[in-house]
Amino acid sequence: MLDNGLKVLIVEDHKAPTATFQIWYRVGSLNEKTGKTGLSHLLEHMMFKGTKNHGPKTFSQTIQRSGGTDNAFTSKDYTGYFELLASDRISLPIELEADRMQNLILTKESVLSERDVVMEERRMRYEDDPQNFVMEEVFAAAFKNHSYRWPVIGWMSDLKTLNPDDLVSHYRTYYAPNNAVIIVVGDVNQREILAKIKAAFGSIPAGPPIPAITVEEDEQKGERRIYVKKEAELPYLLSVYKAPNITHADGFALDVLGSILSDGKSSRLYRSLVYEKQIAVSAWAGYEGLYKAPFLFFSGATAGQGKKIEDVEKAMFEEIEKIKNELPSAQEVQKAKNQVEASFIMQQDSIYMQAKTIGSFEMTVGWKFIDKYLEGIRKVTPEDVSRAAKKYLIDEQKTTGILIPLAKGVAQ
Repeated sequence: MLDNGLKVLIVEDHKAPTATFQIWYRVGSLNEKTGKTGLSHLLEHMMFKGTKNHGPKTFSQTIQRSGGTDNAFTSKDYTGYFELLASDRISLPIELEADRMQNLILTKESVLSERDVVMEERRMRYEDDPQNFVMEEVFAAAFKNHSYRWPVIGWMSDLKTLNPDDLVSHYRTYYAPNNAVIIVVGDVNQREILAKIKAAFGSIPAGPPIPAITVEEDEQKGERRIYVKKEAELPYLLSVYKAPNITHADGFALDVLGSILSDGKSSRLYRSLVYEKQIAVSAWAGYEGLYKAPFLFFSGATAGQGKKIEDVEKAMFEEIEKIKNELPSAQEVQKAKNQVEASFIMQQDSIYMQAKTIGSFEMTVGWKFIDKYLEGIRKVTPEDVSRAAKKYLIDEQKTTGILIPLAKGVAQ
């Protein structure tokens, strides 16, 4: 930890002469306010627009001229920026990221122009994608007052009114060393890379204390349902259940439960709904536990051509009830645990994903929880899985969204 509060995590990996430099800020849609949704994502776009020292749109060009790649991502809990390049050029992203942490230029013209880009992105990814549109509506219904109810990209009505002052305030509040974590993984020397980071970032003053998130979600008392009528080919169903994050004692069992229901064509939902009953073209489930606050367990399906979504929902409900009332076999649970473990290990095959895994844990539950994760998964028993299903997959914590397709050209 530097004196200004900047946290640095370095992993030496000498398999190849490459390295990734990532800087993560503890800000996402979680930190936004009513009427100002989408600020974090729009600011992510603006970070590529230029600084006092580097001209507009030159950030990525500079990295690419050195043979590297770069990009960024925004989530509900965090925003991250990464560069991947030859390890002997790692000084370049260090200098560039230190510069744009403190010298970003946010002009009225550039903000309004990029806002239009984000609004078009929203039209393509959500307004014109029926299933993503349903997901947004379900989140908004599932959370009554917690800011997890807002889409990361922001509501269209909010995007239309975001202005440069909003971006400047967001930047000055959250883009400070005491709200950031640097992660370096690759063919680097820990002592040398830390010295470079200190030289570039050490003189940047800490920002003001970060506003705390104090909103808690009220207890849900019954199932919530929404219906979306939208131009689409097939009916679609999404059910979400309130669930704790991965640090809860039941988190590991929920992860294994999701794998039993959804991983592969021999999983329960696919086998029943797609293969045996042939009423759906897809069926899936999953646990989203890597969040700061309690989030959701998902299950969903797309009905087959000419099939009723009511039949799909009934079949999905029956599979969920089955695992609540009959213990899964030890063999089935072990297979799911193996799948979860293999997926977790394989996803860290690249230095980029190693760093991203460290970052996503650090931003939510702390990077040290990585060591506890597989240990927790390995201890899950059939009784744990059944108990978790009984406790969380209940109507009192459930929100369901149904997509009712409209024919092309029918008014919505």
